[in-house]
Amino acid sequence: MDAHPTLVAALLGIVEGFTEFLPVSSTGHLLLLSHFLGFRTAGRTFEVLIQLGAILAVLSVYFARLVAIAMSLPTSERSRRFVLSILVAFLPAAVVGVFAHDFIKTVLFETPVVVCVALILGGIVLLVIDRLPLKARYHDVMDYPLPLALKIGLFQVLAMIPGTSRSGATIVGALLMGADKRSAAEFTFFLAMPTMVGAFAYDLYKNRDVVGSEDLWLIGVGFVFAFLAALVVVRTLLAFVSRHGYAPFAWWRIVVGVVGLAALYIWG
Repeated sequence: MDAHPTLVAALLGIVEGFTEFLPVSSTGHLLLLSHFLGFRTAGRTFEVLIQLGAILAVLSVYFARLVAIAMSLPTSERSRRFVLSILVAFLPAAVVGVFAHDFIKTVLFETPVVVCVALILGGIVLLVIDRLPLKARYHDVMDYPLPLALKIGLFQVLAMIPGTSRSGATIVGALLMGADKRSAAEFTFFLAMPTMVGAFAYDLYKNRDVVGSEDLWLIGVGFVFAFLAALVVVRTLLAFVSRHGYAPFAWWRIVVGVVGLAALYIWG
């Protein structure tokens, strides 16, 4: 196995882990880096499948809480409503993802300019949202009503455009619908679990005939590094957002988008 693609896979895994739960678009960062580094796996499976590493990081951090929720389902209406809210929020992306999968992978994933523009526009939206005098009505993800969960799920559909950011879209939707910053970020952690597991399973199924042994090795490397990097983010993001809001991520998106467009213009 050539060391170069392995090192690139490790780098991309770290980027995936650090950006997956930040509103900066992990997929956008991976696609741009892959483009400029000349890294590619069959069917663009790498960028999707290593996301499961980030999900395992969430599961490890929230394991005790998830077990407690599961154990209380028979007796707690609050726990049942929370689980149902996650499933309701997941449904729109699941439906659109199945029907638009081929277009997303063969067109949007192959158009770096779209990624850069989405990064810039998403950054501007985050700046605006972060400065609006929004009044929070919901402070605990366990108490999100089902209509709110569905609206957040509809916002998540926007993340089918690479560069938009799944977490960014759901956070913006939650904030506009009355959630506070901390619970909005936490809800995106929980919503990521069915969303990304579903994306992993469906993409693996669609590309089962084109993924070779070398691809599996690179995916495995990226998976491990994504898990380790995501652990850091999941443990620190909520506190950071509570203190600083989302403006730092907005400016990062804009800088990356502008630099990406400039690089594409110069080097293609």
